[in-house]
Amino acid sequence: MQAIINSQLPEFKAQVYHNGEFKTVTDKDVLGKWTIFFFYPADFTFVCPTELGDMADKYAKFQEMGVEVYSVSTDTHYVHKAWHDTSDTIRKITYPMLADPTGAISEAFGVLIEEDGVAYRGTFLVNPEGKIKVAEIHDNNIGRNADELLRKVEAAQFVAAHPNEVCPAKWKKGDATLKPSIDLVGKI
Repeated sequence: MQAIINSQLPEFKAQVYHNGEFKTVTDKDVLGKWTIFFFYPADFTFVCPTELGDMADKYAKFQEMGVEVYSVSTDTHYVHKAWHDTSDTIRKITYPMLADPTGAISEAFGVLIEEDGVAYRGTFLVNPEGKIKVAEIHDNNIGRNADELLRKVEAAQFVAAHPNEVCPAKWKKGDATLKPSIDLVGKI
């Protein structure tokens, strides 16, 4: 198994449902900004709307940080629209809902469950250069927390801007960081 951290964003071309419209998005469109790919198993399910609603509640904060969010499932963009039109929770989503009906994008990120044709809950943070900096994959019965993802984005953006510093456990924006050196060895 090859490590996904620091690997290049896979090439893709897909339809999204976004703000009442269908649009085409490619891997080239996300370069130059921080991007989250938020994979989930399927529309019209149980845990998924709680997660997507949580992301919708935090979307403005992600946007303030210069981060675009794409939710991704193996449903079509038509199904995304139908879900958006019928669910109060999903109706509050203003980020793009990416369609992966062939499973090719899910497979490229390593989250496709082939025999079921759906994705595991995978969260990937991609930097502006197209490198994957955070990868987290959950079993489908375990929901995620957008607040924790915000913290990870803040940490990734901090170390990108300060390459000689690292963020310790539970680091939050404004907390002290560490500057790795021989002087720190055995003193933490």
